[in-house]
Amino acid sequence: MPQQSNHSAMHQAQQLALAPFAFQTARIMRDQGVLAALFTKRRKGLTTEELVQATGLSTYAVETLCEGGLAFGLCTQEGDRWLITRTGLCIDRDALTRVNMDFTQDVCYEALFHLEESLLEGRPAGLKALGDWPTVYEGLSKLPEPAKSSWFAFDHFFSDGAFRAAHRILLEEQPPTRLLDVGGNTGRNAIALCGRSDTVQITIADLPGQCALATPNLAEHGLSERVHTHPIDLLDPESELPTGFDAVWMSQFLVCFSKVEIVSILERARRALKPDGSLWILDTYWDQTENEVAAYCLQATSLYFTAIANGNSRMYSYADTKKCIELAGFRVVELHTGLGHAHSLVRCVPA
Repeated sequence: MPQQSNHSAMHQAQQLALAPFAFQTARIMRDQGVLAALFTKRRKGLTTEELVQATGLSTYAVETLCEGGLAFGLCTQEGDRWLITRTGLCIDRDALTRVNMDFTQDVCYEALFHLEESLLEGRPAGLKALGDWPTVYEGLSKLPEPAKSSWFAFDHFFSDGAFRAAHRILLEEQPPTRLLDVGGNTGRNAIALCGRSDTVQITIADLPGQCALATPNLAEHGLSERVHTHPIDLLDPESELPTGFDAVWMSQFLVCFSKVEIVSILERARRALKPDGSLWILDTYWDQTENEVAAYCLQATSLYFTAIANGNSRMYSYADTKKCIELAGFRVVELHTGLGHAHSLVRCVPA
């Protein structure tokens, strides 16, 4: 058992026991402008009365939030003045924290009440908080607001941060003529890659609803002739990917499937490749992160897949993913870590 004092253990236990109180207090202080007001006067702070004037909240609301903020490390008190802490500053100003908090509130918060049910039954029992679909992927284009905006903001924040570095590696080492983007979603990866290569031809393979979202985005960027869509449900083991590609690309995709499903999808990806082609997997692995903050984020949000997305996948470790890669008849030839926000890029070739 790791060394930890009784006091430290008890404090951490209470932080977990009362976590919903801390989360909602932090979110409301952010959304109601309390933290922003404190930031503007971060050197000398604000009195309760000044916060009332700055936010339009009642005296009771300001006092209650700020006293909660003391417990949760969002603010401190010096005399009659409230001052923002570095943690409060992160809640209000940090992009990673904001996208995580919005995703938690708008997509996951209510649904996580059904996490235990999801674990016991192997299905996304919490998805009913958002809509009536077997998995979240069938319903992405129909998610209610603000869940839809927060879902895509979360997805794009992490992928966008890694695309530039990953595309540079791809184009420097093995520039493809034909690339199959499996799970290409709204076309964001294809658009970014076409911006770096004038010659690559891309096919996006994804659910019909996702292809429908991608089509107008591609047209808007003048890519309708270079990027095509291939509607497919890869949960159907009989569905086959198109063939003859120099490269198959998967970005933040395999986390959406169980290990058995991953092996099946990778086997079909192998058949989609030319004999000398490569499979490129861009994903987040908690055992390849550079710091504890990144690992914490991945391990925590992994439970979204259990309660909401599909009920049988998670943020996998690289060790687990490598086993699936090898079972599918590939071998890893390169691993690039530290891309974007804790991403790794894996290049595989048929074994």
